[in-house]
Amino acid sequence: MIDFKTILILFFVSLIPPRVFALDLSDGRWVDLTHEFSDRTIYWPTADSFKKTTVFEGFNEKGYFYSAYNIHAAEHGGTHLDAPIHFYQNGKTVEQIPIKQLVGTAPVIDISEKAKIDRDYQVSVQDITEWETIHGKLSDGAIVLFNTGFSRYWPDKLRYLGTLARGQQGVNELSFPGIHPNAARFLSDKRKIKAVGLDTASIDFGKSKEFKTHQILFKKNILGFENLSNLDQLPAKGTTVFALPMKIKGVSGAPLRIVAFVPNKVSRKDYGKK
Repeated sequence: MIDFKTILILFFVSLIPPRVFALDLSDGRWVDLTHEFSDRTIYWPTADSFKKTTVFEGFNEKGYFYSAYNIHAAEHGGTHLDAPIHFYQNGKTVEQIPIKQLVGTAPVIDISEKAKIDRDYQVSVQDITEWETIHGKLSDGAIVLFNTGFSRYWPDKLRYLGTLARGQQGVNELSFPGIHPNAARFLSDKRKIKAVGLDTASIDFGKSKEFKTHQILFKKNILGFENLSNLDQLPAKGTTVFALPMKIKGVSGAPLRIVAFVPNKVSRKDYGKK
């Protein structure tokens, strides 16, 4: 006879969508999409850079090895998350973002060839719809990644940002790809996605002055992941992303450890045109 506790367990399990059980993390490969943090990490020209100082490192008076360090850095730099409050007054802060919004399927749209020709290229609606023509409509709850190819320049600030200058002069000289506001509006109004991410310093292109893409997406509670790495190692579809930021209360951004899982069953055709 099945007891009451077992009945309850079976009932709650029946409420869980079948797709929760569909991902086998034992049969595939992991790809780290995160740049390491160090004194070479790239930050916005007006932001504090990463600093690490030693509290103690070595053998102490009791004879065992011990090490401890202090770290200092701005919210927005290196591989990091932009929370909606970054450009939307009523948006969520980092600690308010639910975990389910940080995990999802990750289509990869490759614009790297266009960015080679024009380093100020902006992802267009056409880039997205052309991808959909080949791979199908973006799924609800997707984390949409854009491969610009710029992670190959990391950590060369001049090639990555287009400038070595600091302060406002550096901001004025920024040059790198991003997502056009029209594409952001298409994603926020016509699709139901969780987040966007790309391998540049901002989801808006470097020459942006109003950061309209940030404003459009964050008003709809769509997250931004910036300064990603290794997007060229992912297929156009079939990947699941786990993007976990440092859980800091009341802030607009945080360092992000983001990784991707690619099942071995992903078809060869999914590694074709992105």
